[in-house]
Amino acid sequence: MSWKLFWLLVEAARLTVLLSAGAIAIGFLIACLVCAGMLSHNRVARGAGRLFVSFFRGTPLLVQLLLIYYLLPSIGLDVPSEVAAITGMALCTAAYQAEIMRGGLGAVPSGLLEAAEMTGMSAAQTFRRIRLPIAFKLTLPALVSEAIMMLKSSSLVSVVGVIELTRMAQDLAASTYRPLELYAAAGLIYLVINIVVALLGTGLEARLRWGRI
Repeated sequence: MSWKLFWLLVEAARLTVLLSAGAIAIGFLIACLVCAGMLSHNRVARGAGRLFVSFFRGTPLLVQLLLIYYLLPSIGLDVPSEVAAITGMALCTAAYQAEIMRGGLGAVPSGLLEAAEMTGMSAAQTFRRIRLPIAFKLTLPALVSEAIMMLKSSSLVSVVGVIELTRMAQDLAASTYRPLELYAAAGLIYLVINIVVALLGTGLEARLRWGRI
């Protein structure tokens, strides 16, 4: 396989990383709101959070992407395919991240929370200084795994017209009749990206363990 073809795959991989990173970041912000809703004492907020998680965890990402892609123009929002792709991926990963965060917050030892209350900390201080840091440490491996899953799932955004890594490999394979080399190269690029993400997560986990963050 020529370097020109490989470089086209690398350029498509750059778009894959940008889309995935944007979706994961936006999804994290949405997940914080959804998690807060599920843990809220307000029945409506709690029900809305659970409904959100149930829908986006219970339906395939492919269906979600197609729904958003055709829904946005129908309500007057004519956006690029990349925006529809990021929106669909962000909402999907938000549901999984919210559930991960909810589990992490629930796993914080009650003894620590009681001790914080006895020292006179307010509920907000306890959440910010004790519950949130511990929950983040507990959930970091799961959040990294979710990020890797979203990177791999980004191959589905080709259905809404985005030419990411997998779609580029398909197009090049159809035009050059060299599918084995191109799909192998695409798989290698995915592997390298995911290894980098896993190493970053491991490094961050180590820094948290040693109190450097």
